[in-house]
Amino acid sequence: MITGLLSETEMGLMKKKSGDTVSAPAKPAAKRGSGIVDQKIYDSVLKAVMSQRLPPGTKLTEASLCELFAVSRTIVRKAIQRLAHDHILELRPNRGAIIAQPTPQETREIFAARRAIEAAIVPLAAANATRSQITRLRQIVREEHASFHSGDHATWIRLGGEFHILLSDSAGNPVLTRFLRELVSRCSLIIALYQAPGKTACPNDEHEHLIDAIAAGDAAQAVRMMDQHLLDIERALRLSDDQHEVDLAQILDIA
Repeated sequence: MITGLLSETEMGLMKKKSGDTVSAPAKPAAKRGSGIVDQKIYDSVLKAVMSQRLPPGTKLTEASLCELFAVSRTIVRKAIQRLAHDHILELRPNRGAIIAQPTPQETREIFAARRAIEAAIVPLAAANATRSQITRLRQIVREEHASFHSGDHATWIRLGGEFHILLSDSAGNPVLTRFLRELVSRCSLIIALYQAPGKTACPNDEHEHLIDAIAAGDAAQAVRMMDQHLLDIERALRLSDDQHEVDLAQILDIA
């Protein structure tokens, strides 16, 4: 299965430094619909990035992805271009594609954009969220608690992002959700680079309080809480304009 194959590759990456090249076992090329396969490549890489299993700076070569997914370079290039368009990958001369490495300045800009977008999303969610959507949001928070207390850091980070995407879905504006989805993906990378030891990126109790305000239809309170919530996440990061070496293994809890 594709997911299983990617997990094997990611496990290999975890034993290397972030600048290493992804390797994969050779497999015969498969004849499948190019649109379906490039979507699977896109989704698999995106999921790995969102779960922080592919560290920022990791190099992804066309050859290794061709072997991993048993497809042609044409299909792989299409997936890589889409990932680069969504800022999940960076295309660098003489280096090829690497998992994006946002700078401290980019981090500040991304969080400013996210605060602006989620400030627009929250009032719509307070007005439009259905009971079933509120129930699902509460379920996500319970899953966040469970993954946090079990020490499953990757799942906890992924669920934190899913919470914000689901909240945006409840607003009923797919354009805002599309913009937010990209920002949430980029924030996962940012947290991997800059989260300070001992800090939590997305406190579960803040999510619970947000749900309560939205369920009550209190848009003004929900907007204030969301703004403070995102500020808290940003303040938990160690940002500096100076170049410094980051211990990704420690940040990602990789042994």
